[in-house]
Amino acid sequence: MSSQPTGSWLTQDAYDRLTAELAELEGPRRTEIAERIAAARDEGDLKENGGYHAAREEQGKNEARIAELTHLLKNAVVGETPKDDGVVEPGMVVKISMAGKERTFLLGNREIADDGEDLEVFSTESPLGSSINGSKVGESIDYEAPNGRSLTIEIISAKPYRA
Repeated sequence: MSSQPTGSWLTQDAYDRLTAELAELEGPRRTEIAERIAAARDEGDLKENGGYHAAREEQGKNEARIAELTHLLKNAVVGETPKDDGVVEPGMVVKISMAGKERTFLLGNREIADDGEDLEVFSTESPLGSSINGSKVGESIDYEAPNGRSLTIEIISAKPYRA
């Protein structure tokens, strides 16, 4: 049994950023969308009112994001950026060699990475993430892929993610 905390690991910066986003979505953004829906409703026939339908769709997306952030933040484990000690743990950018190919990714939650960044993310709950979590640079790990194939993973590097 793992002694790792459950929930998604987030840096303090990511937690603060997501908390601010949630406040914006629940407050000003929700009010703005409701006002647009009311204004479009006042225009009359809703069947052919594109503005009304667009605002309702935006409202649905906003509410879905609110639910996603509420769940994530409620279950988040907030931690400092990990030490640069070569141990694979949440918050690390990890480079591995698997099946003759190198892959680089962030171990943690996709919300940690900047929006504009094209960095693949694996959670510690994913099959790959859970199999390498706690490993050290230079180690080789036996990994059973979701398709049942057995692979050897070599940990090439593990460096703290810098947002």
